[in-house]
Amino acid sequence: MKTVALIVAAGRGTRAGPGGPKQYRQLLGQSVLHRSMAAFAQHEGIHHILPVIHAQDLDAFAACCHDIEKRLEPVIGGETRQESVLAGLRALQELTPDLVLIHDGARPLIDQATISRVIEALKSHEGAAAGLPVSDTIREVTDDLAGATVPRDRLWRAQTPQGFHFAPLLKAHEAENGASHTDDVSVAQKAGMKVMMVMGHEDNIKITTAEDIQRAERYLNAMSETRSGSGFDVHRFGPGDHIMLCGIRVPHDHGLVGHSDADAGLHALTDAILGAIGDGDIGQHFPPSDPQWAGMSSDLFLAHAIKLAAQKNAVLLHVDLTIICEHPKVGPHREAMRQRIAEIAGLDVSRVSVKATTTEGLGFTGRGEGLAAQALATLRFS
Repeated sequence: MKTVALIVAAGRGTRAGPGGPKQYRQLLGQSVLHRSMAAFAQHEGIHHILPVIHAQDLDAFAACCHDIEKRLEPVIGGETRQESVLAGLRALQELTPDLVLIHDGARPLIDQATISRVIEALKSHEGAAAGLPVSDTIREVTDDLAGATVPRDRLWRAQTPQGFHFAPLLKAHEAENGASHTDDVSVAQKAGMKVMMVMGHEDNIKITTAEDIQRAERYLNAMSETRSGSGFDVHRFGPGDHIMLCGIRVPHDHGLVGHSDADAGLHALTDAILGAIGDGDIGQHFPPSDPQWAGMSSDLFLAHAIKLAAQKNAVLLHVDLTIICEHPKVGPHREAMRQRIAEIAGLDVSRVSVKATTTEGLGFTGRGEGLAAQALATLRFS
């Protein structure tokens, strides 16, 4: 059955304090929204992902979520969550999905098993919603004074995703357009649909306050590991009046010989990332024998390695690059190189190091026959 995840992320999140909408805040190198969407992209039962965002967030969304697999073009949401969901459902009509799972973009720690349980429940129910039975004692309070205990045996804490058969949910939302429901179960129940509760997960928290962001970071730190990879590349000089180095055109009395644009800096960085994720080397992904890569900009190679890393739940944290040559001088171009690498890699420039050294006239670099680059990349896996 064709299943779409509709990710609701049009809110302003003012309770999270200063720093912009909470869905675009960083959690260990990735935005909250990126992590929420990536969880559904990794699930084999999800065919498409439709984000619903605020009109003011188009640039922020493009910057943080451009690499999400299965992603459809974002839809602009409304003033309320219910209006945003309806806008997303209407946009999905031409796609004619069978099932739709609606998830809060501010729940970045959603696990694969919970998504599976919601989908499985829809085989026999009109709707299904993740949640957790209440375990704490629930007590009424009046004027700060403890009152009666509320029976908790039938109480659950609602989470998302909440899943439904698409056509009846759209009809239910159209009928309730303008109402003030806070979740989709309420909309479905108003239309007479029966919704099964399935077990969610304690870590599937909704980011609401700054403290929630800190809690999510603690969880990710506990579940993550850090790996490093190294890369090394060499190219010899040939005819030309410039070289490409770290994505920057550098004037020189020679060019560099290579199948692509021979950017040794970006090639070394690409291999470092591939090494950290255990996915071969640049020649395996872009064989020199393949004519389609002739003269290709090496930006593509580095971006591809970062995309592969994201598919393995890895975030690039830092790169350290050393250029080895007598000429040309790297110093005048260093900051432009750092900026360009940061742009391609989606890093803050403070996480990019570019250094240069010589071999004191020794070896092929000392004789001016070519240049070399070595790189170290650090990635966090979660």
